Amino acid sequence: MSASGFSLVIFGYLLGSVPCGLVLARITGAPDPRKVGSGNIGATNVMRSGGKALGVITLFLDILKGLIPTFIAASTLDNLTLVALVGFSAFLGHLFPLYLKFKGGKGVATAIGVTLILMPKALLLALLCFLAAAWLTRMVSVGSITASALLPLWGWAWGYPRPFILFACLMAALIIIKHHANIRRILNGTESRLGKS
Repeated sequence: MSASGFSLVIFGYLLGSVPCGLVLARITGAPDPRKVGSGNIGATNVMRSGGKALGVITLFLDILKGLIPTFIAASTLDNLTLVALVGFSAFLGHLFPLYLKFKGGKGVATAIGVTLILMPKALLLALLCFLAAAWLTRMVSVGSITASALLPLWGWAWGYPRPFILFACLMAALIIIKHHANIRRILNGTESRLGKS
């Protein structure tokens, strides 16, 4: 690995580690998202704890955490595996942030940022699947799990490079694992639904 590639991998992880939702909560005086609802630092739980505006801003910033390092890598590196690794490192930073003792979010928004650079057409199809699944079930978690699981398939169908599909598989697996508590609630019928408290 080149020095520039290694530096970008580290940069991706450190940027991905920034807990945007928690930082915004502290700046605005909103409740700590780790102590509300699911205890997650991602946009959905920040929306519960701090309101829709704070949740939307968190979503945007978490997407940028994946997009920025991946874009830089795609613009400066020739090795496709290394480009994908930089994006994946940002994704891992969100899941296991250095600044929060490696206790992070579920990675959906950051994965969107990464995939927007690596596989934009596959991402569009996955987002459509998210909307359909979330609308049919009224559960964001079902939409996230469905979209994540189908993303590698859409990437393969569109003929994206093998390294991109491989890292999409890894991200999908980790996102689904991170949703283990949601999956349990879905199975026992207690998962929260859109439009309901």
